[in-house]
Amino acid sequence: MNLMDMWAAMGPVAKGVAFVLVFMSMWSFGVAIERYYTFSQARKQSRLYAPQVAKHLKEGRLKDALTVSQAKTYQYSHLAKVVLAGLQEYQFQHDSGSALSREDLVDTVRRAIQRATALTSNDLKKGIPSLATIGATAPFVGLLGTVVGIITAFQGIAATGSGGLGSVSAGISEALVETALGLVVAIPAVWMYNYFTSRLEYFNVEMDNSSSELVDYFIKKTA
Repeated sequence: MNLMDMWAAMGPVAKGVAFVLVFMSMWSFGVAIERYYTFSQARKQSRLYAPQVAKHLKEGRLKDALTVSQAKTYQYSHLAKVVLAGLQEYQFQHDSGSALSREDLVDTVRRAIQRATALTSNDLKKGIPSLATIGATAPFVGLLGTVVGIITAFQGIAATGSGGLGSVSAGISEALVETALGLVVAIPAVWMYNYFTSRLEYFNVEMDNSSSELVDYFIKKTA
């Protein structure tokens, strides 16, 4: 029996399980493609952004640093989002003539950076938990199809009154196909989840380092 014959021999429950697994596979690959593009752009744009904003800050040109951070060229850069929040908060306090002390000003900027870091990290994480869910549940969904296939095999035995190969082959093949499909969906999802999780941890370290450096910059500037 080829795959088309197996599909034709499947019952409605087994076909429903197969549809669920195919949908899970499409969802996981869709998330992976979108996240891969986003992460690639974030890494590429941040590498271009970091030296430019560092140069402006070193020369004391905060407005130029703000302009660079707001540029659409760096809209995917996780570093630009974090640094922009700190620069905007400092500029706002400066322009409004706030009477905050040096310590309170730095603390206000630090909180703004922390909020931006949390939001950016959450945005980068979008869709990744679904990969873990698919990787963990796809084998069990496939197992459900396996059970249905075994039930079909026993029904074949009951219908024919014998345990010959012809009476159980359709049910056994159905069970094995569902098992294989569940594993085919789960394995890539787990791989992709681990890959993106490691990249996300790297981005979080970069944002933490940039945040610390920016806070140190404002501490020195307000000294």
